[in-house]
Order: sequence, then C-alpha cells, then structure tokens
Amino acid sequence: MNEQAEAAKKAALLMIPYGLYVLGARNGDELHAGTVNWVTQTSFKPPLVAVGVKQDSNLYAALKASGTCALSFLESGQRDVAFAFFKPSKVDGGTINGHPFETAETGAPIISAAPAWVEGRVVGEVAIGDHSCVVFEVTNAGLKREAKVLTLEEVGVKYGG
Repeated sequence: MNEQAEAAKKAALLMIPYGLYVLGARNGDELHAGTVNWVTQTSFKPPLVAVGVKQDSNLYAALKASGTCALSFLESGQRDVAFAFFKPSKVDGGTINGHPFETAETGAPIISAAPAWVEGRVVGEVAIGDHSCVVFEVTNAGLKREAKVLTLEEVGVKYGG
C-alpha cells in the first residue's frame, strides 16, 4: 500500500464509531471482565451479537471454556467504569475491578451500575488476527434504564488504523 493509501486507510478506519461495554465470563470459580468496543447485533432471529475479544486475554480463555458471556452496556458518563476494565480482572467480594457486579443465568459478571445488559451462549467464532470475533445468541437481558451508550469519542480515545 502506498503512503497516500495508507493515510487514507487510517483516516477512514478512525471514522468508525465505537461504543464501550464490559464483557464478562465465568469459568468455574473464576470471573473475568474486560472493556470491549467491537460490538454489533448481527441477527434478529435468533438475536445474535458479535463482539471482538483479544485472544491472549484471560477473558477470552474464560469465554472459550464456558461458552457463555454477559455484556454490560455502559452509559455516557461512565468513563471510570470503562477504564477500570482495561486491566486484568480482580474480584474482591461483590466487586470486580472495584465495581459492584451481579449475575444472572450464565453466572458471568454483569456490572451493577450498567443501564442494560444481555447474556447468552457462544454460537460461533472467527479467530483471525489478534482479536477473535465471537458471536453469541442472546438468551437473557435486563434493562434498568434507557441511556445513551458511552463512546470512545466521549472519552477522547481513538481506535483504528
């Protein structure tokens, strides 16, 4: 790729909008959670969601072992929650990375302060590159309040290129 095309590619990819979410998984007694931003619904019937997960993470290992996960939607203003899950998970009583959590059917951690969440079972995966595109079928959901999703743009972070 020439220099002009490389610059155009980078600029175009930086234009993709990203929300911020916390993906959780449970593997036996181990709980893991991490901030993710590659999330999209890919089907209505059945309801499928695709999420990008870093393959060398403990979260990915737990997700692969359990075959289930929970996705907590973060709302505008929850920058501190998103940034808390950029590091490995640490569970202390009823908190994970310092934030209270709850569980539902899958046992995966759901961030208590999140306005909404979905959980389900993994039904597919494309494992190419440093992240895997994991597809899960939504089998359960919760809504505490409607909210505007926290975005990378709001927190001043760029991702792409």
